[in-house]
Amino acid sequence: MFDKLESIVKRYEEVLEELNSPSVASDQNNFRKLMKEQSDLTPIVEAYKQYKNAKQTIEDSLEMLEENDEEIREMAKEELATAKKDLEEIEERIKILLLPKDENDDKNVVMEIRAGAGGDEAALFAAELYRMYCRFAERNGWKTELVSLNEMGLGGMKEVVFMVNGQGAYSKLKYESGVHRVQRVPVTESGGRIHTSTATVAVMPEAEDVDIEIDMNDCKFDVFRASGNGGQCVNTTDSAVRLTHIPTGIVISCQDEKSQLKNKDKALKVLKARLYDLELQKKQAAEAAERRSQVGTGDRSEKIKTYNFPQGRVTDHRIGFTSYRLDSILDGDIFELIDNCIAADQAAKLSSQAE
Repeated sequence: MFDKLESIVKRYEEVLEELNSPSVASDQNNFRKLMKEQSDLTPIVEAYKQYKNAKQTIEDSLEMLEENDEEIREMAKEELATAKKDLEEIEERIKILLLPKDENDDKNVVMEIRAGAGGDEAALFAAELYRMYCRFAERNGWKTELVSLNEMGLGGMKEVVFMVNGQGAYSKLKYESGVHRVQRVPVTESGGRIHTSTATVAVMPEAEDVDIEIDMNDCKFDVFRASGNGGQCVNTTDSAVRLTHIPTGIVISCQDEKSQLKNKDKALKVLKARLYDLELQKKQAAEAAERRSQVGTGDRSEKIKTYNFPQGRVTDHRIGFTSYRLDSILDGDIFELIDNCIAADQAAKLSSQAE
């Protein structure tokens, strides 16, 4: 581990030197790449410096314990105990920082929420999940962009596709992929019986041009008139776009923008994300053992959470964590749930490395 840390410190110093070079400043792409590398390496380098300082404090305290002065020895004992505790904590932090980083963590995401079993109630739940993620994005300072929406009666959503743009969006939202289950008395239920309904959530990293290439000859575009509530362009212009990717059969509709070109651009972004996600799933399937040890890459068909309204609780079945803050969670305060998923994921990775 320490050989690796020394090489990271060396690379960090090289990056700083390169950033001070006039030739790098004139190459914006290389400059951004080096700035990102510096940002990624800084927490590890700082933690390693803290580790060295704690080690030095322990050595100094041990020397002070040999002094004749009782007061100095007592002070040395206190410093030694504190430094040993700090050393253990820093060592654990370094182990986590050295874990392989998901190359997609810093990317924007494309999210798809679909109503599952439960009819109108499932569609209402899908709409609540959409609002929850929009509020979570707001709390993080991220932006959301609606791509397509298929609404149902009573304010429900049969399907909604949207983008979340912000630094580290995928690193947090990737833990939300899977089946979300709700248990409550539906507004349409006159007998007061609790029903169970589901909605599926898919979270995909936005693909960059270097990640995936699309042959435009494989794409078929159809235009149609947008439908929905209000808006001068609704049912008056052919601004909505339906994109069909012929090799895979993937169909994407986008009608959120008034401009046909903007809708086409959004549809292509979603297509790239889906194709990239298919490649990721193939890769994860090939690494099945590792996949099972990670919380964030579970099967899309897996039931991951239950939202129980009578008890006011949300349970994450993957990690056995329950929170009784249902109202706050549906208002977008899902930090506690995601932090626990991240901690469980890191623990599983550390455990697999130790084996």
